[in-house]
Amino acid sequence: MAGKGTGEPEKMRAVVCRRYGPPEVLQLEEVEAPVPKDDEVLVRVRATTVTAGDCEIRKLKMPALLWLPARIGFGFRGPRNQILGQELAGEIESVGKDVKLFKKGDQVLALTGFRLGAYAEYDCLPEKGLITTKPINMTYEEAATVPLGGLHASHFLRKAHIQSGQRVLINGAGGSIGTLAVQLAKTFGAEVTAVDSAGKLDMLRSIGADRVIDYSREDFTRGGESYDVIFDVVGKSPFSGSLRSLKERGFYLLGNPGVSQLARRYWTSTGGKKVISGMKYVVDDLVFLKGLIEAGRVRSVIDRSYPLEEIAEAHGYVDTGQKAGNVVITVGHHAG
Repeated sequence: MAGKGTGEPEKMRAVVCRRYGPPEVLQLEEVEAPVPKDDEVLVRVRATTVTAGDCEIRKLKMPALLWLPARIGFGFRGPRNQILGQELAGEIESVGKDVKLFKKGDQVLALTGFRLGAYAEYDCLPEKGLITTKPINMTYEEAATVPLGGLHASHFLRKAHIQSGQRVLINGAGGSIGTLAVQLAKTFGAEVTAVDSAGKLDMLRSIGADRVIDYSREDFTRGGESYDVIFDVVGKSPFSGSLRSLKERGFYLLGNPGVSQLARRYWTSTGGKKVISGMKYVVDDLVFLKGLIEAGRVRSVIDRSYPLEEIAEAHGYVDTGQKAGNVVITVGHHAG
């Protein structure tokens, strides 16, 4: 339904999360559609994703040390931002009066981040946020998988200054971040070892991994191999063992560090080896990724796709930890 004289929708369908809990707390409802501020664009969402991070926000089960900070950040009984979803692809429906970089009809992909809001038919984003035009050779469903995994992988791998021929190990390589990290490391010229569960190893070979390890059968820190870079996407690599497996002046990238990893980072002598955590995303990395995609050097990996109406089922599947690559949500639009 269009707003009076504005061409903007008054109502939209969105998935609302009013309290933390299992997938069933997610409810499809009709809510007020957002209206862009002067420096914002209104995006008609065509696709979004369900990541492990989205499921963590939905549940907000945290170690005791993080319980209070997490709830101060996200909300005590339920998410302060009740429409979840951290990444999207769609087309620009309208723009605020000060917007210069985009116009109505532009096809875009974007990271909403902890502002959330992607589980809806429309979302407003700042013009100068983490948003860029969609690669011409990707569908909306494929493009929606790029922002979160791509920005995360780009940020950390750039910190390691990877040189051609170096050896890179990616722990937790089979998810939304890991599948893009494998491909990015390959574009930098690395020899890549990918670690994940047995069911994901063929897929990891198909996107360029030179060597794969089933973590349930082999501990990569005990295999006698050494690496220039170890990128732990999932926060489960043994800290001391990983440091021992690094070459001198190697990089240990903590992409999702646990409490113990962070503590040991500050209390463990690392010699000339660098331990890196913390992140800052920049839109230039999205533009860089778009160029690699359009050049055919990086692609998305989609495990399953669900309509917006089945988002609870999608969350349930991601909760199992079995997803290979990405789980995509297609957002159909209802007239009204």
